[in-house]
Amino acid sequence: MNTHEYKYNLPEELIAQSPEPHRSSSRLLVLDRKSDELKHAHFYDLPKFLRSGDLLIANDSRVIPARLFGRKRDTGAMIELLLLRPYAVAGQWEVLLRPAKRLAMGQQVVFGDGQLTATLIAHLPGDTRLVEFSASGTVFDALLDTLGQMPLPPYIKSKLEDPNRYQTVYAREKGSVAAPTAGLHFTPQLIQELEENGIQMHFITLHVGLGTFRPVQADRIEDHHMHEEWYRVPATVVDAIQAAKRSGRRVLCVGTTTVRALESAWRIRQQQTPSTEISGWTNIFIYPGFQFQVTDALITNFHLPESTLLMLVSALVGRERLLAAYEVAVQQKYRFYSFGDAMLIL
Repeated sequence: MNTHEYKYNLPEELIAQSPEPHRSSSRLLVLDRKSDELKHAHFYDLPKFLRSGDLLIANDSRVIPARLFGRKRDTGAMIELLLLRPYAVAGQWEVLLRPAKRLAMGQQVVFGDGQLTATLIAHLPGDTRLVEFSASGTVFDALLDTLGQMPLPPYIKSKLEDPNRYQTVYAREKGSVAAPTAGLHFTPQLIQELEENGIQMHFITLHVGLGTFRPVQADRIEDHHMHEEWYRVPATVVDAIQAAKRSGRRVLCVGTTTVRALESAWRIRQQQTPSTEISGWTNIFIYPGFQFQVTDALITNFHLPESTLLMLVSALVGRERLLAAYEVAVQQKYRFYSFGDAMLIL
C-alpha cells in the first residue's frame, strides 16, 4: 500500500487553532458502517447514538508540560527541549533538542534561575538525545510544572489561554507529550448522562509519544517504523471487555490511542481466570487488513493526511469510505485535528 493514497485536500482555515468554548459543543459526524449513512450532530448528542450495555473505554493519560526553554551554561544560547520519555535511570530522559547541533556532549542547559539543569550524555538512534537532569522524582515533577510549557502540535499557531483545555476531564496518569484528543469533547455532565443511560465507562492508560507528530515518510506503508508507547490495561477492563464480548455488547474506543492499547493487550493476554493487568511497550501499526479483536466502534477526531492515525481509522472503515467522509466534512466546514470536531464510527 502506498502512503500517497492517504492524501486529501484540506483548506488551512479548517485547522482548528483553539478549542470550542464548550467541550461538548463540537460537531459530530456519525458514520454507520452497515448502512453507509452519514449524519451530522453535535458531541452532546452522543448518548442518542449509543445503547444501554455499550462499553465505552477511554485513555486517562495526562499531558505533561514537556517543552522546556533554557540556555547553555557557557554561552547563554537558547535551547529548547521536548521531553519524550523517561529512562530507567532516575533523572534521565529521551528528548528532542532544538537546535540539536548547538549542544555538544557533556554540555549543560540551565532552566529558570538555575533551579534545574540538563546535561547531554548520549546520542540516541534517530534524532533524539539522552539528557540527565539535576533533579528527579517528585522534585523534578514540581519543577516541570513551574518551568515547562504544554507541547501543542506544530500546526497550532495560537496561544492556548487555558492549558487544561489540552487535557481531558478524566486525565489522571502523567506521561503524554500529546493529548488523546478524541476525549477532549467529554464533560462530567455528559459522562454522567451516559452512565445514567446504562453505558459503562472504563479507563486504560497509553502515554502518547512523539509519533503523533510524525508523518509517514516511507513510500510504502509496510516500510514505516512505528514508534513505541507505554500502555496499561487494568484487569477490571480486561474482565469488562470479556463480559461484553460474551454477551454480544459493543466495545467503543475513545480515540486511536485506546485502540492501540486494547488491540496490543489482546494479542498478548493470558487465557486465565481471574484476569490480570496487561502493560508494556507497544509499536503496533494498524492499517487496512488489520483484524480487530476488541474494537467494535470508535470515537475519533479528524487526522492529518498520510498519518498513521488516518491509516488506523481506515483499517476500521475502509480507505475510500473514510476519505469520502472526510470530503463531506471539508464541504460542511468541520474543524480538523487536535482542537477540531469528532467522528463517531458505528
